[in-house]
Amino acid sequence: MVTVQNLTMRYGNRVLFQDINLKLDRHKRYGLIGANGAGKTTFLKILSGQINEYEGEVIIPKSNKVGVLGQNQFAFEDFTIADAVLYGNKRLYDAIKEKEELYMTGDFEDDAVNNRLADLEVICVEEDPTYEYDVNIGKILANVGIPVEKHNELMSTLDSADKFKVLLAQVLYPKPDVLFLDEPTNNLDIETISWLENELQRHEGTMVVISHDRHFLNAVVTNILDVDYQKIREFTGNYDDWYIAANVMAKQLELDNAKKQKEKEQLEAFVRRFSANASKAKQATSRQKQLDKLQIDEIKPSSRRDPSIVFKAKRVMGDEALNVIDICHSYGENEVLKNISFKVNPDEKIALIGGNGVGKTTLIKILMEEIKPTSGEVVWGATIENSYFPQDTADIIEGDGTLYDWLRAFDPKRDIAEIRNCLGRMLFNGEQQEKSVVSISGGEKHRMMLSKMMLEGGNFLVLDEPSNHLDLEAIVALGEALHEFKGNVICVSHDRELLDAFATRIIELHDDGTYIDFQGTYEEFAEAKEAGKL
Repeated sequence: MVTVQNLTMRYGNRVLFQDINLKLDRHKRYGLIGANGAGKTTFLKILSGQINEYEGEVIIPKSNKVGVLGQNQFAFEDFTIADAVLYGNKRLYDAIKEKEELYMTGDFEDDAVNNRLADLEVICVEEDPTYEYDVNIGKILANVGIPVEKHNELMSTLDSADKFKVLLAQVLYPKPDVLFLDEPTNNLDIETISWLENELQRHEGTMVVISHDRHFLNAVVTNILDVDYQKIREFTGNYDDWYIAANVMAKQLELDNAKKQKEKEQLEAFVRRFSANASKAKQATSRQKQLDKLQIDEIKPSSRRDPSIVFKAKRVMGDEALNVIDICHSYGENEVLKNISFKVNPDEKIALIGGNGVGKTTLIKILMEEIKPTSGEVVWGATIENSYFPQDTADIIEGDGTLYDWLRAFDPKRDIAEIRNCLGRMLFNGEQQEKSVVSISGGEKHRMMLSKMMLEGGNFLVLDEPSNHLDLEAIVALGEALHEFKGNVICVSHDRELLDAFATRIIELHDDGTYIDFQGTYEEFAEAKEAGKL
């Protein structure tokens, strides 16, 4: 359904990918993966027609409906929420709005008006044969967490997270033949992500999706498109299948090269030893010909680089870590937290989960004394030194200095080599460490915050959505680091692979202010919920 022929994309002298030939088939769902900066979003924009300046050709049959997940959350501020979803089928939207206008202002004695109404009715029947567009829109909005009483309110009344949900509903509503999704799980809670997985598994056309959520990719995709080596290689299977296959291929190539290298060394030794010996000259010449034919294939370094995240506590923790006592908090008449109490024992690692707006970030800010609770008390252990990863790093990582300067400002006496080594662990090489803080991306700011936490050496880590903007390799490294850390963790995240990696206890907050405190892993928690035990 989508054909890519001889595609090459350059930015100046930099080649993102070249000579790409792919055929993306119906009934296949492709996960587009690659390191940050490898060109995933650029490739998706080329496929969807948002970028037109490239070499080669992208062919999508004109009969196919194409759906592209919008990224501008403010594009429909004056639309009702329901109309913003209906706009996903532009032909139906235009016909309905024109028909409504004619019924309100048209002259029904005029044949032209009646003929136009008849034409519009044909369009409506073609696009919505069952006349259920409003019912279907209501269902999909409810599924993404927008309550029915809000459906006729303006988009401008929603927060950013809910606006993104509406954009997601907008692209899914028309059931397009070809679907392009860039990070569709951003700003979604775990329950909505699960619904989206089920919805996409039923997609009958062609789909290409970019996501840093490994669990989501494993659940949804049937094929992987790997952007690396300036190529886009296709693998059959989900992300884990690709990961296994890619590592096996790399290892096999390494072994083949090692075998060839050994053979080459043996031939070279023979030629050196006997080329001056008249009786062996013929054999030496033969060996030299073999040597000339022997090709040693270099293993290209992947564009992916795995960060090395290691949290080491400087101070040994005592017997008491944290005690949260009857925390309540309200924003005006909206009570988001109600009598939250829990005690954290040394070495416990807690995943704090729940839907959007239930108070997870509010609770984190109360723990970190950024806001005062309406009532209740937070008591940290005397030996606790916490280290904090806030949800919005953009407000904290700012200034005119370099990355190195920003980190050193927190501890001017810290050894220079240690600071540079810490930046290097997070994939900032020597030259990049001199970049200006104002010029770095959201993902780089998140890596900077992790660098700061590693240098701080706290024995209690508090993290609020740390996986946002991180690529898959960094998320895996973070999960391993939290698992290996000898200390306490409280982490808010919607990334189930990350939660699975470290959590030994789950606290789930609910809309009504209640909560579940579950001792066990996230997988055990999910199984217990599914079995109706919670």
